[in-house]
Amino acid sequence: MSKKLNRDEKIARQAADLARFVRQYARPKQKRQEPNDRDYDRKQEAAIKKLAPEDLDRLLRDDEVD
Repeated sequence: MSKKLNRDEKIARQAADLARFVRQYARPKQKRQEPNDRDYDRKQEAAIKKLAPEDLDRLLRDDEVD
């Protein structure tokens, strides 16, 4: 049975998912391989594109102190 997440846990999970996506998306291509060999979650990409700019900024700056 899954535990229901509170607001802070949801935001932390979103920030972690975004950080993982950014690391995978920004990975440089490998030499002598296909230029599009990067493996990242297309659903996560679509979700990020739907985020409001303010929300994306908040998630990207999650680890910074206000």
